[in-house]
Amino acid sequence: MSDLIGEERLDAEERSRVYVVIAAYNEARSIARVVEELRRRWPNVIVVDDGSDDDTGARAREAGAVVLTHAINRGQGAALQTGMTYSLGAGAHVVVTFDADGQHNPDDLDSMAAPVLAGEVHATLGSRFLGGEAEIPAVRRMVLRAAIVFTRITSGMALTDTHNGLRALSREVAEGIDLRLDRMAHASEILDQIGKTGLPYLEIPVHIRYTEYSMAKGQSSANAIRVAADYLVDKLLR
Repeated sequence: MSDLIGEERLDAEERSRVYVVIAAYNEARSIARVVEELRRRWPNVIVVDDGSDDDTGARAREAGAVVLTHAINRGQGAALQTGMTYSLGAGAHVVVTFDADGQHNPDDLDSMAAPVLAGEVHATLGSRFLGGEAEIPAVRRMVLRAAIVFTRITSGMALTDTHNGLRALSREVAEGIDLRLDRMAHASEILDQIGKTGLPYLEIPVHIRYTEYSMAKGQSSANAIRVAADYLVDKLLR
């Protein structure tokens, strides 16, 4: 199920039921600003410091986030799983995943969370390709388009943007997520698990802020091939 939804605006009580989970590894340069932007309207921001060598955790805590720490770097999938588990234990009605590098826009969270809180769908998935052509660097666009085809083949989900880290999950969906692929292959794994629930989902147009920093942190074409291989091996072994 894929569709558009109009702009929504939530009140403070509704936002208190949403927990925003950020996996962060060596993001000291950006994490404080990301947390501060979110905390202006979203009280529950959870940062999982995934074994960083810098002061990511301290900066996130000073900015107002709850910080969970991995003793060693386990990868984004493991960090998101830790954050989701914590959020569910704290009473989250909706769990949102959000990137640490500043490329996601907090203004998109209302429209992401609103249909899930209202019970209209059980998951919303951010798409940079809905609502007009996104300004995406050519190489990144090629990688993303390949990921879309890969996801349609492996999961049967006809999405327009399959490696967007901005997602909102109902409590029911989040409770069923079990990310076994600790590193970047989790992006395909989580979609597979959402699709298998059979519960309704929506794609929501979101705005990606490309900067020199976020592009440097992004996934290379070679790494994307390794991620796809990891995911396929895991599916064959299950």
